[in-house]
Amino acid sequence: MTRPTTHHSSNRPARRHVLATAAATVLGLGALHSTAALAQAPAYPTKAITFVVPFAAGSATDQLARALGQSITNDTKQPVVIDNKAGASGMIAAAAVAKAPADGYTVLITTNTTHAANEHLYKKLSYDPVKDFAPLTGLGKGGQVLVVNAASPHKTVADLVAFAKKNPGKLSFGSGSSSSRVAGEMFKQMAGVEILHVPYRSNPFAITDLLAGQIDLMITDTSTGVPQVKAGKLNALGYSTQKRSAQLPDVPTIDEAGVKGYDMGYWFAAYAPAGTPAPVVARLNQLLGAATQSTVAKNFFDNAGSEAWRTTPDDLAKFQAAETVKWGKVIKAAGIEAE
Repeated sequence: MTRPTTHHSSNRPARRHVLATAAATVLGLGALHSTAALAQAPAYPTKAITFVVPFAAGSATDQLARALGQSITNDTKQPVVIDNKAGASGMIAAAAVAKAPADGYTVLITTNTTHAANEHLYKKLSYDPVKDFAPLTGLGKGGQVLVVNAASPHKTVADLVAFAKKNPGKLSFGSGSSSSRVAGEMFKQMAGVEILHVPYRSNPFAITDLLAGQIDLMITDTSTGVPQVKAGKLNALGYSTQKRSAQLPDVPTIDEAGVKGYDMGYWFAAYAPAGTPAPVVARLNQLLGAATQSTVAKNFFDNAGSEAWRTTPDDLAKFQAAETVKWGKVIKAAGIEAE
């Protein structure tokens, strides 16, 4: 009996090289053991990838997604489409990705808002932050800046706190993400003041109202707030982590400014729908990890006052679990009732 011929005999050396490369990558991540599955990895991606962003165009997450997408397009020659699904503290976007086909062509570029904080802020979620997703990699970490309108009479954190103590509930703060919301609530708790919270769909919308004098302050991501500070439209009173921002070296941390012990940062990460094939998860981890080191991403991190942060899928899952506990404690301590 004659054996059927294959169409790949002349490409065996190249094919062995591709399989070896894919195997090394996957074994390094501990994500795959099947040689048959590995053979699928080199085929991805063969079409456009959609990055779903839970916040509006112009937000820090949106800017990062676009930077990463540009790098991945350069690497793969496949387009990356940015789909902004702002609203409901990221739940609209997260639910959409959770229900998307698990083929690697829909990726959630998100933050601690959807994957650590929301389950403590809402009584019912339209997605499960653990069961509905395949962790891909961490992307970046950063801090936030407390800003007021340039015309505000409050020039320091001490000014702000003193006024708020004498006038409970008269000041208002805006937020368009859980990071911003919890940072504001934590400030209220630790400073011992009452400030009215005004929710927004995304931080850029809150900034718009802050510039118009509709709200008094907010604690926002630096990529959204710092450009307005440098343009002279907002004043920065404090930085949210224990280390000063390289972008605003003369701005004290909120801790230094008098609210002792204050420390609240944020993080970015990428997730695919649960059930995404292991070779595709490994490939996305590789592509996204490389993209965080690209020139365009480095420019974003430098401008945003944040830094690149790469992980394996397993390490992201463990980090997310620990962060969920941490954010739950902060939210409970801040007295925030689930909506």
